[in-house]
Amino acid sequence: MLLKGIIISICFFCSQLMAQESVTLQLKWTHQFQFAGYYMAKQKGFYNEAGLDVNIVPADPKRPNSFGAVERGEAQFGVAHSGILERRIAGEPFVAMAAILQFSPYCWMVKETSDIFHARDFINKRVSEVSKESNSELLTMLKRSGIDTEKLAVYKGDELQQAWMENKLDAIEVYVTDLPYHMDQQGVAHRLICPQRYGMDVYADILFTSDSMVKYHPDTVEKFYQASLKGWRYAVMNMDEAIAITQQFYAPERSFHQLAYEAEVLKDYIAPPSTTVGNMSMAKWRLIADLYEIDQTKFDEVKADFIYKYKKQETLQLSWMLIAAIIISIISIPLYLRLMFKSR
Repeated sequence: MLLKGIIISICFFCSQLMAQESVTLQLKWTHQFQFAGYYMAKQKGFYNEAGLDVNIVPADPKRPNSFGAVERGEAQFGVAHSGILERRIAGEPFVAMAAILQFSPYCWMVKETSDIFHARDFINKRVSEVSKESNSELLTMLKRSGIDTEKLAVYKGDELQQAWMENKLDAIEVYVTDLPYHMDQQGVAHRLICPQRYGMDVYADILFTSDSMVKYHPDTVEKFYQASLKGWRYAVMNMDEAIAITQQFYAPERSFHQLAYEAEVLKDYIAPPSTTVGNMSMAKWRLIADLYEIDQTKFDEVKADFIYKYKKQETLQLSWMLIAAIIISIISIPLYLRLMFKSR
């Protein structure tokens, strides 16, 4: 009975050690294929295998800001745009872990009948308001083409899509898989003027965390990082399954066709030729700093802590199996001695 009780206690102790750690991922927008890699990591058990119980939280469309949740500790991880670099320069404690999109998915959309074919054609045009924090590459593209963006007529009214349809503005900022899809469905001919075409290869949909997570929970950060990238690799290699799971568990309001369109467009952003999923380079971040007109000396001051690098904790980390083995060894000594003396 004593031995049975000890074994039960050991099993209970080990189960407690094996308990999953709960973490939250704050998305930058509502559920859609854009975040399929995280969905696959959860649904295929990659997070579970890493000992993580991950809660994936969509953004509020009216206030899509993932930085606040991570900074306040409401979420341990978030998804953001390359504007995260400017925040780090400003002293905010964010660490970029992986770039899921290798290029910016934001473009200007104009009607097919428009006389705008290139960035240089935006002189005296009416455009939608652009967030300098989340997609300033749209304005940088125009500036580098000789456009004085301060003189652009910026439309700040509501119902942007309707205003564009009614020719109240000439160009509207869009996410490549969103409004263009709906225009295609409605038979509205259009074209896109995108930063990538002008060498604005900024990262997007960047997985990030906080300084405190990297410092105090490095193993958790590394496990989340590895499991997330595994999920993204799986999603890219199993696109139809990823689309189906996204629709079934996360975005039931979106049709399979819409999600398939999104997946088809984004796959070239996620895994362009000769690029590994989530890849980031110091050289490209330096280029992004230049595009955002950030002084290179300021970039040099933050680059070491800004780009994620796994650092093992120096303290001894005992696995639950090792701890269990030690406990069993200790309690087995008196039992062994008792049996040995009995045999004599």
